[in-house]
Amino acid sequence: MNDSLHTLDVRPILKAGGEPFAEIMKAAATLENGQGLRLLATFKPVPLFSVMQGKGYSHTEKEIGGGDWEIIFLPLGAAAPESAVSVPKKADVSDTANWPAAGQIIDLRGMMPPEPLILTLETVEDMAPGEVVEACYDRDPLLLYPELDVRGHRYHCEKYGANEYRVRIRRATPGEGAA
Repeated sequence: MNDSLHTLDVRPILKAGGEPFAEIMKAAATLENGQGLRLLATFKPVPLFSVMQGKGYSHTEKEIGGGDWEIIFLPLGAAAPESAVSVPKKADVSDTANWPAAGQIIDLRGMMPPEPLILTLETVEDMAPGEVVEACYDRDPLLLYPELDVRGHRYHCEKYGANEYRVRIRRATPGEGAA
């Protein structure tokens, strides 16, 4: 099956402090019908698994030494249509003016993935419904948005300067379901 795999090594991007999500989605969009993706990363990208599953891919993963991981994404039945493989859009949160002030601010800059994502999700899950947190990142947390959508939380991201992103997240209240 390895001859039908496209290999993408995102370790250099991660080691340079970059965010490889867009490159991964680009690679997935170029896969031919029935072709899989072999991804090499510096960590086990757990949030990516649900994104790719939503695009019609199953996965297997194994640690290959030195903290690096090899993840194989294979199509479930027919390959996902190209139009389905895209960077997740941000939720419409035009009503943020009615949100309460952030009860806490967490600074996640300088951390390597997946630590910022994990800490953000843990913080949100510990909040009461309707509470707001503001999280600061040094890269756009693209893998966070689908996770927040699945949990029904609302969010709004603003970019400040070259490398600062602030995401306000409001924990879902009873009656608000997943998007």
